[in-house]
Amino acid sequence: MFYKTMTYCPECGHPLEKKFLKDEGDIPYCSQCDSFRFPVFNTAISAILFNENHDKILLIKQYKMTEHILLAGYVSQSENAEATVAREIDEELGLKVKSLTFNATKYYERSNSLMINFAVTVSGAVTPNHEIDDWD
Repeated sequence: MFYKTMTYCPECGHPLEKKFLKDEGDIPYCSQCDSFRFPVFNTAISAILFNENHDKILLIKQYKMTEHILLAGYVSQSENAEATVAREIDEELGLKVKSLTFNATKYYERSNSLMINFAVTVSGAVTPNHEIDDWD
């Protein structure tokens, strides 16, 4: 599959062409750099937040949305997904991670993002920041 979102080399700006790479298929290729350019996408986390008794799940409302959602956030450069989970939970809700387990991943084409989901046990009292409108 030739990646439709990549048309120019991110290193030199030269137009990319498709070139066959064994075991990969058609991949964006920069003849100027003589390099294959694999697609770049955003990486984000989402978290199913359990209380310590595992009898409640915490959902949030953000940005004037009407529905409750899972907590989510983008992974920063040089940060792994697990660190992002802890940072986002602390920043947005003031809670601490007691344990986390990888759950699943899903790619969202609209935002060009790979979402990594975790099941997380948290402790503490909710102290929401400015991004949180409500929680339940």
